[in-house]
Amino acid sequence: MRVLVTGGAGYIGSHTCVDLMQAGHEVIVVDSLINSRQESIRRIAEITGKELRFHKVDLLDKAALETVFQESDVDAVIHFAGLKAVGESVTLPLLYYKNNITGSLVLFEVMAHHGVKNMVFSSSATVYGDPASLPITEDFSLKASNPYGWAKVMLEQIQRDLYHADPGLNIALLRYFNPVGAHPSGRIGEDPRGIPNNLVPYIAQVAVGKLPELQIFGNDYPTPDGTGVRDYIHVMDLANGHMKALEKLATSPGLVTYNLGTGKGCSVLEMVNAFAMASGKKIPYRIVGRRPGDIASCYADPSKAERELSWKATRDIAAMCEDTWRWQTETHPYLPGNFIRHVRMFFQERLGILPALTNAFPFIGIPGPAFFHDILCCGKIKQITDFGNALPVYNIKFGQLKWGSNLVFNHFDPGAVADNFLPVL
Repeated sequence: MRVLVTGGAGYIGSHTCVDLMQAGHEVIVVDSLINSRQESIRRIAEITGKELRFHKVDLLDKAALETVFQESDVDAVIHFAGLKAVGESVTLPLLYYKNNITGSLVLFEVMAHHGVKNMVFSSSATVYGDPASLPITEDFSLKASNPYGWAKVMLEQIQRDLYHADPGLNIALLRYFNPVGAHPSGRIGEDPRGIPNNLVPYIAQVAVGKLPELQIFGNDYPTPDGTGVRDYIHVMDLANGHMKALEKLATSPGLVTYNLGTGKGCSVLEMVNAFAMASGKKIPYRIVGRRPGDIASCYADPSKAERELSWKATRDIAAMCEDTWRWQTETHPYLPGNFIRHVRMFFQERLGILPALTNAFPFIGIPGPAFFHDILCCGKIKQITDFGNALPVYNIKFGQLKWGSNLVFNHFDPGAVADNFLPVL
């Protein structure tokens, strides 16, 4: 099956692409890269040993999306693309409604124009708002408590209306809870730009020293330890759920809705302790006030998905934390041993060159003078500060690389080196 995946370079999308390709499906990815990196596309190919087609397209750009569909005979769409931070949606509701709803409407129009009738939609447990009871089943009333959730509610209703107008459509609405973890290879995982909005990537960045401490939003909820309780699900289990939903569409089920979760709640403090155990690192934290839009507890009854999709989450909290930590320690640029690899990767991807490691300082993972000489000689750099033979010093906590007294990288981010590197690109 030829499957178009919107947001396929993102966290859940990239893991789902791996599952799809390993199952023999042909994958086409559409992603604006607003909150993701093209490097994940390369790593999907690396993991699977197969190539996939990638188009940097924003769903708001209808003409560009039309071109993608014209070039490909798409059989089904898995729709992940959209902004996804609950707290940010409370502050920037117009941005969320425009991007998530309008972008989806453009997608639905283009699908209709090209006769594509099969879609798996990435919904969310936020559509349930603050539930009256637990666990949550699919027949609970929909009453979101933030703009992100309301956008999901609205998009679900739009798709119900589309189905009622055209019963030939096959749509799976997947309401999943809190995805965490990473691919067991450590090659792909959650890599948010800027400060993470989700708990586990925030904990992970505290553990590697990028962030000083975790802020826990509220410890006065009616839960066993006072912190919020969520149903955390491993991203690989979630990816498999999308595969199962796609298989379900092949049976022409019409419109179906499923919760994807473990059915078990885990508090913020329980997750902090589990991650500390998996990483061997102490996680400093500070209790602050509640965050607007948050609720006390939320966990699923996933029995319908188990019954109708033959799907069940199998990985526990320990596996989620272990895989997240592997992803951080093997690929995160803030760890000394990974720094040189990420810098080289950036220049290879953006400039088409691969600087030498000659005269590097492997004991701290920092490139030597020959590294920067290769960059200069490629003819794509206009100017650079003369570093001489000074010893490079990399400050892990602040993500800074200094050569002598010169600041080379500040708050290093492999997707944004061009903004922080002294050369004018």
